[in-house]
Amino acid sequence: EVQLVESGGGLVHGGSLRLSCAASGFTFDDYAIGWFRQAPGKEREWVSCISSREGNTNYADSVKGRFTISEDNAKNTVYLQMNSLKPEDTAVYYCAAGIDYYCSGYPRDYGYWGQGTQVTVSS
Repeated sequence: EVQLVESGGGLVHGGSLRLSCAASGFTFDDYAIGWFRQAPGKEREWVSCISSREGNTNYADSVKGRFTISEDNAKNTVYLQMNSLKPEDTAVYYCAAGIDYYCSGYPRDYGYWGQGTQVTVSS
């Protein structure tokens, strides 16, 4: 059974947070992992993804240069290091496992989702 569990959210005044996505039931070679976020009243927005098999990462323009996605295969965990946080980064952050090994920015290309973790950045 595929499971994804996010952790690491919280309330910050700028600064940094590191989100974790603990995965079980599959290996990273099988599925790409994506991070998405959803702010109140807004649609779910793609943030970043990583493909272990292709060895690449991608970022939305809004977070490029501030966020870094990485994976630890030994722990079956994907991380999202978020630096220079801004109030507009406030959202519930979700990790998702893709339906295939390639990165995608579309929610429809992800078949499994975690429960989300709240990130709040105060101004």
